[in-house]
Amino acid sequence: MLNELQRGFVLHRRPYSETSLLVDLFTEESGRLTVMAKGARAKRSTWKSVLQPFTPLLLRWTGKSGLKTLTKAEPAAMSLPLQQTALYSGFYVNELLTRVIEPETANPQLFQHYLKCLTRLATEANVEPCLRLFEFNLLQILGYGVDFLHCAGSGQPVDPTMTYRYREEKGFIASLVKDNLTFYGRDLIAFAALDFSDEAVRQAAKRFTRQALKPYLGDKPLKSRELFTQNILFLK
Repeated sequence: MLNELQRGFVLHRRPYSETSLLVDLFTEESGRLTVMAKGARAKRSTWKSVLQPFTPLLLRWTGKSGLKTLTKAEPAAMSLPLQQTALYSGFYVNELLTRVIEPETANPQLFQHYLKCLTRLATEANVEPCLRLFEFNLLQILGYGVDFLHCAGSGQPVDPTMTYRYREEKGFIASLVKDNLTFYGRDLIAFAALDFSDEAVRQAAKRFTRQALKPYLGDKPLKSRELFTQNILFLK
């Protein structure tokens, strides 16, 4: 399989030795993995400009276990033009993938969700519907199954006008108390349909994904939020 070029993206890169890079990749057939790009920091290296986030790449590497060595990297298409808010959003999505998905586990479905997310970030003015959709798709692939359409306490269909309190590993239970763990039934119905066209739904979805992703992220804060929290509203 490694003799064939794979589609992929750079999630993150960092210096390694004097002239090389360690590169976190997200590939269509092998999932997330880390490779060493020998000489990529050298002045005459062609990889210096190629190994950039948000550039569709064709990749090849060697090594069956441990740290692998990149042997080929070439652009498959032009870099996606992410700027300002869209750029920060892309860094956030990359960090999510780096932090929550298991290494070297093939997930072509998630790769397609990622590609669609980047494409929408590059073309749509409002990034939030795209981010919320990606987060929900990511949670589903991680196996985070939640029934948004039924009360976990009674089993009855959710009432659009009722508020429901979210309880980890259980679901949504009808509640008269309103706080950051409660959601209107109409929001839950929109969650189930992956419909984030309404601003109120997007804000509720952001609260939910923060809670749902926390067990995967742990207590270590996201660097992308730390970097841009003062300027980017959706990362506040």
